[in-house]
Amino acid sequence: MKLGDEAAGIRKGEELPIKKIEAYIRENIEGIDRPVTVQQFLGGHSNLTYLILAGNMEMVLRCPPHGTKAKTAHDMGREYKILSALQKDFPYCPKPILYSEDESILGSPFYLMERKRGIIIRRDLPDHLRLTASDTTRLFENILKVQYQLHAIDYKKIGLENFGKPDGYVNRQVEGWSRRYRAARTPDVPDGELVMDWLLENMPGDTEHPSLLHNDFKFDNVILDPENPFTVVGVLDWEMATIGDPLMDLGATLGYWVEAGDPEEMQALRTGPTNAPGALTRGEMVRQYAMLSGRKIDKFDFYYCFGVFRLATIVQQIYYRYFHGQTLDRRFKNFGFTVNVLVNTANRIIKGDLLWKQG
Repeated sequence: MKLGDEAAGIRKGEELPIKKIEAYIRENIEGIDRPVTVQQFLGGHSNLTYLILAGNMEMVLRCPPHGTKAKTAHDMGREYKILSALQKDFPYCPKPILYSEDESILGSPFYLMERKRGIIIRRDLPDHLRLTASDTTRLFENILKVQYQLHAIDYKKIGLENFGKPDGYVNRQVEGWSRRYRAARTPDVPDGELVMDWLLENMPGDTEHPSLLHNDFKFDNVILDPENPFTVVGVLDWEMATIGDPLMDLGATLGYWVEAGDPEEMQALRTGPTNAPGALTRGEMVRQYAMLSGRKIDKFDFYYCFGVFRLATIVQQIYYRYFHGQTLDRRFKNFGFTVNVLVNTANRIIKGDLLWKQG
């Protein structure tokens, strides 16, 4: 039974210069007396992730897609900085090991971090866990608590006061993701203008209590303890982390939510066990978060709608590359369908046909 992500062979076109990596590791880490080997984690759609075996050490290497020029979207130094800053206050982060801006090695900056092992849950709960409905409720509550723990950190005390710009954050997000969607649109997906106009007209003002945001807090970015699957031991993929309104982070999480009673087209997009007996509904997630944080939460339909639309834009940016032959990765073939469903879902939220309160 595979509990977490397993590395395998390297995809064609995503090979790494092993000799250069080995030389860099030997130069910077003492005691490496055996050859370095490289495998690839084949999940994920953005930054590339590899397993580096160096003697008795298991490390994970993160780097941008080969040939990437948009460094702001694949900022390895930024990821390394937040992992370093959070070590004391948020023990779920992998420990960073090395960071390099020397592009003569890989052609781009990259970093190495520890490999965290454990259970990673994807579309369904593993049968061997034998979770009852009450067990599942407890699991969801614990994962939500970890997300809140991140939001509760005093980011200024850990040196991240300049990590993001909380003033005007929501406005920049709405305008920025709208601009990205328009730029990546292909003829076979909706124009999304109704959704973008509604978000612009209904966005709230700045929060008085900004916090650290993970910005992609979902099941397959969480690692659970194999001995106690209710305990979170790791949180992965910090590439979109920033400072802003924590309800935007929760909205991004619920953008992935598909409940048992949701329409069939939404069921096809489910990537986590959010329809399982005992799983918290969207409404329960929001109410639990309100109790944990003490925040007054009004009009969460904006945050939920934005989370769905932002996910549609992320998927569309990937699909654009496939549509125009910039990648041959067959995983992206049906992403146009996904975008259609997500934009349709956002429209239903606006009309009140799909409420975050349901369930």
